[in-house]
Amino acid sequence: MFAFASLLFQFLGGPVAKALVSAYQAHLTAATSDKQTAATLAGQEIAAQTAETQAITQLKIAQIGHPFEPEKIAMYITLVYYAKCIIWDKVLGLGTTDVVAGPIAVGVWAGLIMSWYFAKRGAENVTTIIRAIKQ
Repeated sequence: MFAFASLLFQFLGGPVAKALVSAYQAHLTAATSDKQTAATLAGQEIAAQTAETQAITQLKIAQIGHPFEPEKIAMYITLVYYAKCIIWDKVLGLGTTDVVAGPIAVGVWAGLIMSWYFAKRGAENVTTIIRAIKQ
């Protein structure tokens, strides 16, 4: 009986145990390489998202432009004039603003400035959409 048990343990301790250990090590290596691959892919995904976010930010900056462009300055002046007339004079009742008279009255030039500003921006948006569709 002892000889049989010794033979059995020698067989299990030898090639079978080595095969089981090597199979388990192969499994651990595969799991580790899968985790490394997943971590590498996650890092690449984060880098791609960061680059995409930076590109979107640069695009927004390019589309918005500088806050002191001529059409924006004209719009700011018109806005200040209307704010003074409506808020300061009418709502708060703290003063009066003389009517601007002449060949180009306030309503005409203010209306032209605002319509030009919004029409220009609208035309730019439409051309951007058409250009994006064509690509």
